[in-house]
Amino acid sequence: MKEPKESLHVLNTREKKTINKQVSAQWGCEIDRSLVWLLSNKNKLYTSTEDIANIDWSLLRIDTMGSYIATVDDKGVRLSIEGSQMLGPKAEKNIVDIDKKELKSWLRGNDIERIPENDGFIIIRHEKDFVGCGKVTKKGIMNFVPKARRIAPAKPRKDSV
Repeated sequence: MKEPKESLHVLNTREKKTINKQVSAQWGCEIDRSLVWLLSNKNKLYTSTEDIANIDWSLLRIDTMGSYIATVDDKGVRLSIEGSQMLGPKAEKNIVDIDKKELKSWLRGNDIERIPENDGFIIIRHEKDFVGCGKVTKKGIMNFVPKARRIAPAKPRKDSV
């Protein structure tokens, strides 16, 4: 049986407040409430400008709209790469800095094998760049970089004859 396509629900002020409470507890900042927030039936949170109010939704079948910034469920709020870039500069806690070697490994989809003092979902930063969100586990930091956005490992070069 086919899985139903995503459908979007525009969040009201109370729903935004609930999510922002989780974001504030985890990172000490909030998502901009002036944006329009849309939640899919797959718990993906998107943000957009108020211009979407001019769209006649009854005529459209829309799967996604705006910028995907997070997944929201009972485990918490897990930021996308764009979500980490949006909230990272405002975040006051649960940010882990990584070095260049760890960055290369992270962008290839590997977990980081060090355990920070933080708990739950964290924002990953290399110097001034926010590169995603990970989850602290007993083994280290779990990577959530989607396969389509990972950097492939370098292929060994063949010597030319």
